[in-house]
Amino acid sequence: MKGEAIFAVIAILFVASFFYGMAANPDSEFGGADGQAEDVIAEITDGEYEEWTGDSWVNSVKFEPPGGETESLLFALQAAIGALVLGYFFGYYKGKGQSE
Repeated sequence: MKGEAIFAVIAILFVASFFYGMAANPDSEFGGADGQAEDVIAEITDGEYEEWTGDSWVNSVKFEPPGGETESLLFALQAAIGALVLGYFFGYYKGKGQSE
């Protein structure tokens, strides 16, 4: 029971911090590290950066999602799969501890 109360408090604090961040920055744009890295590289090289892969086979198999929604969907899918894996291992070890 004590662990569940601690988990509930942590979950409430996490959700509260999320909504506080949303309320404190209403015009914020959610971007990833890739976009920030592209901006820094463009600033450092004055926009003259060329991909090191050039015209190699890497670019021929490179996947570009058709739109932002698809990119968000893939990111959410990745997060869901990660949550499932973590939940499985936490559940497995909790069940293992209770059976002993």
